[in-house]
Amino acid sequence: MEYISSLGLQAIASRLRALSDRFYGLADDLYKRSDLPLQSRWLPVLRLLHDRGPVSVGEIATAIGQTHSAVSQLAKKLLAEGWLEIVASTDRRERRLAVTPKAIAAMREARPIWHGLQQELTERFTAAGIDAVAVLETFSDAFEADLAGAIAARADGLRADAVEIVPFRPELREAFYQLNADWIRRFFHLEEVDHQVLSDPEGNILAGGGAVFFALSGERVVGTCALMPTAPGVFELTKMAVDPSAQGLGIGRKLIEHTIAAYRRMDAKLLFLETNSRLAPAIRLYETSGFVHTPKPEPSHYQRADVYMVWQAD
Repeated sequence: MEYISSLGLQAIASRLRALSDRFYGLADDLYKRSDLPLQSRWLPVLRLLHDRGPVSVGEIATAIGQTHSAVSQLAKKLLAEGWLEIVASTDRRERRLAVTPKAIAAMREARPIWHGLQQELTERFTAAGIDAVAVLETFSDAFEADLAGAIAARADGLRADAVEIVPFRPELREAFYQLNADWIRRFFHLEEVDHQVLSDPEGNILAGGGAVFFALSGERVVGTCALMPTAPGVFELTKMAVDPSAQGLGIGRKLIEHTIAAYRRMDAKLLFLETNSRLAPAIRLYETSGFVHTPKPEPSHYQRADVYMVWQAD
């Protein structure tokens, strides 16, 4: 579950599925301890028919929030095993289902289990400060609007070909600092050299002939990269960061390609970068962008740097 947790809301369905399976398993274990032949996944259908009387498959599906196909398959199984029966309806085209005496008797025996489960979970959730039912209702409400359409619109704006790369603008200075500072702190600590460069990109980068670029999704800054002069004709590709919500979309590669293109237009002789061996995905990106591993010619000005790479033209 650690990896699934790291994916955040992207994997919410998997986390809910895992949690659902745990609850189903808990209930099945409780039934087994009481020698009850019930299964937890039957409960919504059996309880609905018990409480409301005979209804159709379609009505069951609507009431419990499952698909018509899923309810139909389960009903077929429960009919075959004697838990449900078909009863007469005024509409001959519609089958109405009802619970059998066998199901009623089993549910009567299961009631202490249901009450015990309700009480124990209520106490545990209350102790944790959670109103579980209210949370689930709120979560469900978030799906009521056109969620798919809203997500699709965001995805369109985050595609690499929809992201615009722009040069430094004073109003973007804070984003340059924040994106990079947040990224560095995720893995290391912000060093004094980082703070100096990020606080004054005009003085430390632009004044010497360097460049700072931003990736914009609409008006939102989702990435940065800089070309910092370190000696005559020598530049460092540095301070590249992509917002975590936009990673994996090709934005980092687009920033690197744009920065390399800017370097090639200069009368320069060397482009290098420094990074850390822990950052395997970033290193693979650099390698596929034309950077090669090279021994460091002199001590690094970053405490965290243990990888030195130089860009080689095609």
